Amino acid sequence: MKRERVLVLLCVAGLMTAGVVSAQDDDDVMEKLEKIAVFEQKVMVPMRDGVRLATDVIRPADAEAPVPTIFMRTPYNFNLYRDGEPQTRGLRMALTAVEHGYAMVVQNERGRYFSEGEWDILGPPKTDGYDALSWIVDQPWSNGKVGTIGCSSSAEWQMGLAALDHPAHAAMIPQGFGAGIGRVGEFYEQGNWYRGGAEQMLFFSWLYSVQNTQRPTFSPDISREDIIRLSKYFDLAPEYPEVDWEEAFWHLPVEDLMRSVDGPKGIFADAAPNATGGRMIQRTPDDPAWYKGGLYHDDEPFGVPSFWWMSWYDVSISPNLALFNYVRENAQDPEVAANQYALIAPVGHCGYRRSKEETVVGDRSMGDATLEYEELTYDWFDYWLKGEDNGILERLPRVRYFLMGANEWKSSSSWPPEDTEMVTYYIDSDKGANSLYGDGRLSTATPAAAGSDSFVYDPQNPVLSYGGNVCCTGNAITAGSFDQRRMEARQDVLVYSTDPLEEGVEVSGPVEVTLYVSSDAKDTDFTVKLVDVDSEGRAWNLDETIFRARYREGFDQQVFMEQGEIYEIKLSPLSTSNYFDTGHRIRIEVSSSNFPRFTRNLNTGGKNYDETEGVVANNTIHHSADHPSRIVLPIVKGEN
Repeated sequence: MKRERVLVLLCVAGLMTAGVVSAQDDDDVMEKLEKIAVFEQKVMVPMRDGVRLATDVIRPADAEAPVPTIFMRTPYNFNLYRDGEPQTRGLRMALTAVEHGYAMVVQNERGRYFSEGEWDILGPPKTDGYDALSWIVDQPWSNGKVGTIGCSSSAEWQMGLAALDHPAHAAMIPQGFGAGIGRVGEFYEQGNWYRGGAEQMLFFSWLYSVQNTQRPTFSPDISREDIIRLSKYFDLAPEYPEVDWEEAFWHLPVEDLMRSVDGPKGIFADAAPNATGGRMIQRTPDDPAWYKGGLYHDDEPFGVPSFWWMSWYDVSISPNLALFNYVRENAQDPEVAANQYALIAPVGHCGYRRSKEETVVGDRSMGDATLEYEELTYDWFDYWLKGEDNGILERLPRVRYFLMGANEWKSSSSWPPEDTEMVTYYIDSDKGANSLYGDGRLSTATPAAAGSDSFVYDPQNPVLSYGGNVCCTGNAITAGSFDQRRMEARQDVLVYSTDPLEEGVEVSGPVEVTLYVSSDAKDTDFTVKLVDVDSEGRAWNLDETIFRARYREGFDQQVFMEQGEIYEIKLSPLSTSNYFDTGHRIRIEVSSSNFPRFTRNLNTGGKNYDETEGVVANNTIHHSADHPSRIVLPIVKGEN
């Protein structure tokens, strides 16, 4: 399957994961729509600067009064025709919306497919989204209320729009939305580009098939009729050569990675036309360019009741939860603050609808993880867009989360859950924690004697990613939970475990990690992975994080290490909800690489992105009363 087609289906799947898909076979979707809906293709909606965005409108044909609208914007292809043949799969969500009494409006971002203008990743959504809502409410079929929905790229623009508080924006359901978050609290991920100052490589492969700024365009005075006719001949979908990303990610320097796979020019490493901040690969975590585009930052207002959908094995669960809490605590309108709800499923990126009676994420079974996604979606929108008194706010838990291990849905009035106690576990060892076969341990007791564990980090031989909380890396990484023992057999992975638990414990919330480190390199990374070791010895990964040492004093500055000095590193927190059963062990892995989940630090203290040669780093984790390397786990003590 051509890569662009794959991404189109992923976009459509992102909509379908919302649970808003009827069970009709694709063959009869168009026939049913023709009976109950008016379908307006390629309406060219003008923005404030005159640029027109291609928009499809599917609305009830027999509505006796104006109807509310479900609106989605996307960079992906939703053209009705592919190779001259109509495609109905993308219309299934529209059919369901019309059956529920809604108009469905789908719009391409500027610079994508039949939309005019130049594309820049999340560059102009705040104005374009606002203008699109204004256009919708001016239509005679609109009741003046709009709800936004979508997963991944169809969700990430919604926070920027919510900051503008358009009067028609009545509610939203953002799903898998992390790439729309810039800075929130201690997280400076800037749209999932970073984690702890290290680049996440998912965007390197994602941009390969999206940043095609060099593309055919039509005359600005072309008629809508001509656009519809031409869309039957070709849908402007580029045919990208397949890339073996498992191999391609190794290329150095990383700033040339896109060129090495003959990828399109664009914002990854080129000065794209009208770009908000130039080359992304050159930006630092607090670069001013991040604050000029469409990312939502925690110094902005927020004005929309929201039902946030998240996943334990998505790429940015921690900043997603941080944003949910931020809006609850800081929205200026008390009604908005009081109407933020969260749902956290045990799946990968946009995998909600794949939850079933036997949900397996990676290799780990989650049991029955089904949920009434469609009912929740329309109950939410019916309340806010139609004014129906359906009791959704009374029935909907503030936070509904899936407790892995116990394999059950739970509810809470907050995140982390009420009755959570933060419990500290200290790192310790006697002979050494290197590999699964060392004697590294986690204990609530402070180490009795000063000790340390050292390992060699060679950027030419990094610890390879195996599963995890990731998406969009092609064939390089499969998201989910896998037995990590083959990674733990390496000498450059430090393994620390508790004794087998005498009683099971629920760990739900943010996991804080502090390491005392030293190195003979000017700069290096430190990684941590949280693991549940079952009674058979299988080591199931839960979440992972990383931190680039040069940013330990703040992401607005780079301070390099000196040999012989010990430094405190506070890693970006992890997040999970997992029941560690009786006989299980809580484990963390510590190393300096998790590749290609994250870029390799070449350890030179240079820019990293423009370097081809690295140096070996000899890294040490210290543990003592004076240097208490530790994790702090959120232990849920009571019923919730």
